[in-house]
Amino acid sequence: MLNKWLFKRIDNSALIVFRILFGLLCFLESVGAILTGWVKRVFIDPDFTFSFIGFEWLQPLPANGMYWYFALMAVFALGIMLGYKYRLSILGFTIMWSATYLMQKSSYNNHYYLLMLISGIMVFMPANKYASLDAKQNPKLKSYAMPLWCNLVFVLQLFIVYTYASVAKLYPDWLDASVIELLMKSKQHYVLVGELLQQKGLHFALAYGGILFDGLIIPLLLFKPTRKWAFIVSVFFHLFNSFVFQIGIFPYLALAFTVFFFNPKTIQKLFLKKKVFYELDEVVVPKYKTPLIALFSIYFLIQIVLPLRHHFIKGNVLWTEEGHRLSWRMMLRAKSGNTTYWVENKATRKRYAVNLDAYLTEKQKRLASTKPDAIWQFSQRLKAEFKNNGQDIAVYVNCRVSVNGKPFKTLINPEVDLAQAPFHYFKHNGWILSYN
Repeated sequence: MLNKWLFKRIDNSALIVFRILFGLLCFLESVGAILTGWVKRVFIDPDFTFSFIGFEWLQPLPANGMYWYFALMAVFALGIMLGYKYRLSILGFTIMWSATYLMQKSSYNNHYYLLMLISGIMVFMPANKYASLDAKQNPKLKSYAMPLWCNLVFVLQLFIVYTYASVAKLYPDWLDASVIELLMKSKQHYVLVGELLQQKGLHFALAYGGILFDGLIIPLLLFKPTRKWAFIVSVFFHLFNSFVFQIGIFPYLALAFTVFFFNPKTIQKLFLKKKVFYELDEVVVPKYKTPLIALFSIYFLIQIVLPLRHHFIKGNVLWTEEGHRLSWRMMLRAKSGNTTYWVENKATRKRYAVNLDAYLTEKQKRLASTKPDAIWQFSQRLKAEFKNNGQDIAVYVNCRVSVNGKPFKTLINPEVDLAQAPFHYFKHNGWILSYN
């Protein structure tokens, strides 16, 4: 029964249109990263990058190598859009974007994580079967259909993303709109709407509207009577986010996903008028069905479990950050910190403060002043540098942090030598103090 459902053949118009839009957006993301100076700020200017712990071996290319790196990603993205050597193009883009994501986190963004996941999913999709150069060069490849699971995978992934994003907002600082108020303060300079964005009534509307949108948008898109209205609301919601928060391609990627919720006939009529619409009632179960089902079952189990890990780690995730990343906790808090790193020579017992300007960019300083994992990583960096100079040092950190405008409190135990302290990814690190 499960096989008949998952491998039932349906029209593939949604997947084909999504491939084209996805490739275009990936191209714009890659080129835009170069033209806006993002590549320079994140990969070229810093002396080192804060990679994900365990991926320190992933480092930016030297000199101007990262420009060429992103240019090659843009080429792969064009290959995705045009359906040219599709499997190579999507695999190349997925690997390169994943490396980009993992080699730095000073510009951490949930949307970058989603792009990595969707790229990985697209590797397994028969997305070049129509309106592609591959199908033009090899007519035997051409097809008007795909198995139903290709559609379901995207719907389930989006359901996970939006549901966790909605649930994460159910905490006091979001519910009293103080987080939105803090986020909007930096938008006062916006022409025409700057003052409007400071209105308390709007803050409450955005706070509760965000909870309702994230929690209901997928069910409303799945339900035919509400689909059209949900799409209209989605357009407004994502364009508002694009304008106010300037979060790159994500709002448009989110809108591109909606093709999987509409009737394939509608998508075909709107975007692929010359395409033959597939209407056969057919089930084709491939030989590789068992490993395919197992692979996606494991994948979605991880997607469901990973965002829950902070519940099993001591402390408040808003304070400790332990379990925050990869959990769809989007724009949930505002943090600021005052941090001093002290290096102590173990032989002479002399101690002095580290000049952060000599090591870090402004964005990295903010990261290394509020995020415990980055504080630990920078301490390890200092340890390695002094060791290369023949000195055995201890690193102590005085760090006071404010969350959502609340009073500053000490985040890191100032008596712990972070140069020697271990880092635990899936359990509480004792050198992170509790928020009392």
